[in-house]
Amino acid sequence: MFETLTGRLNQIFDNLRKRGKLSEADVDAAMKEVRLALLEADVHFSVVKTFIAKVRERAVGAEVSKALNPGQQVIKIVNEELIDTLGEPAPLNLTGPKPRVVLMVGLQGAGKTTITGKLARLLKSKGERILMVAGDPYRPAAVKQLQQLGERVGVEVEADVSIKPPELAKRALDKAEKGGYTLVLVDTAGRSQMDAQLMDELKAIHANVNPVDTLLVIDSMIGQEAVNIANGFKDAINLTGLVLTKMDGDSRGGAAISIRSVTGVPIKFIGTGEKLDALETYDPARLSSRILGMGDMIGLIEKAEAMFDQQTAEKQAQKLMKGEFSLEDWLEQMNQMKKMGPLSQIMDMLPGQMGQAARGIDPNLIEKQFKQSEAIINSMTLKERRNPDILNASRRRRIAAGSGMDVQDVNRLIKQFRETQKMMKTIQKTGGKGLGRLFG
Repeated sequence: MFETLTGRLNQIFDNLRKRGKLSEADVDAAMKEVRLALLEADVHFSVVKTFIAKVRERAVGAEVSKALNPGQQVIKIVNEELIDTLGEPAPLNLTGPKPRVVLMVGLQGAGKTTITGKLARLLKSKGERILMVAGDPYRPAAVKQLQQLGERVGVEVEADVSIKPPELAKRALDKAEKGGYTLVLVDTAGRSQMDAQLMDELKAIHANVNPVDTLLVIDSMIGQEAVNIANGFKDAINLTGLVLTKMDGDSRGGAAISIRSVTGVPIKFIGTGEKLDALETYDPARLSSRILGMGDMIGLIEKAEAMFDQQTAEKQAQKLMKGEFSLEDWLEQMNQMKKMGPLSQIMDMLPGQMGQAARGIDPNLIEKQFKQSEAIINSMTLKERRNPDILNASRRRRIAAGSGMDVQDVNRLIKQFRETQKMMKTIQKTGGKGLGRLFG
């Protein structure tokens, strides 16, 4: 996410950090580079102009000139102004009498139906009883796609291609009222472009169900065009929120930075991958931190909490600190890590120097090593996993053959495991002192 923009900004900030004092000329030169970086990221020119003016005004003032570290102070200002540009967080409106209706709108190809399924999964986990409505009878397999998503997330889908979407939405709302549902998610038809027929149908659906939220789903990878699309829908219907999809593939970030400021419509969710759990509630502070290469530790912790079994994690941590950590436990940790999502996303959320170092590593290579390690450990007997000391030469040859690896690969895994055990024993003995030296 935002790899290109993050890389450019980090280069600019590295130069600022090296300077003991910052003159007005230094600030101007840095702002020129930031401006170019944002324009190359396809951020709307008016947003760039306002943003740079605000940062420069603060950066040449007293708060920087009197700072102990002027370079870091400028970075702090950039972060604060970027958060302001990204807008206030706006949670989904779940107030008023039940069932509440959320209307999903957007052009074809933005991922609207998939986002509807993801949102159903997320809200179901928060205790909502949901009914999804397949309101797109025009696109081939659109109804089937939503029904399949409903099966996967355990949510009922109301569908009937024999009646028009406004009538179907009204029927679904009546069913939800009688059936004790708390929330109705209406997936609507999209077009390759906005037209009068599409907007008339959306207005009719809106009138029939009176939604508490109308969310426009937009492909973030289309850059500034996302702003034009949002303004077009906003002029036609009462938009209350935006959902930006495919953020995991957006290396530039122009849509995310521009759209809130230009349209005035808040971003409510961002899609960060293809899996059904890859939907995040929008948080401008965390997004700014990721854009500036500072990571997102809160998001990383939330991912871990959602995927890791707490009792298992605590048990493994105790074993690790006592030096009783086995290859079986190591395999369990790798499986838990895989549940958190693609490694590239996890690395993107690491903060500071750790994050910069991680971004220099090929995640595909690490994924490959994970698979090799998993294959090797799975080729061991239970006794061997729990007691690697018994792994003599003949056992290692058998494991290598069983996993399709070389004996050197098995030896490398055992060496890495021993180093981890040794490191944890050192931490246990010193109470964490010297941990910094261990990691350089």
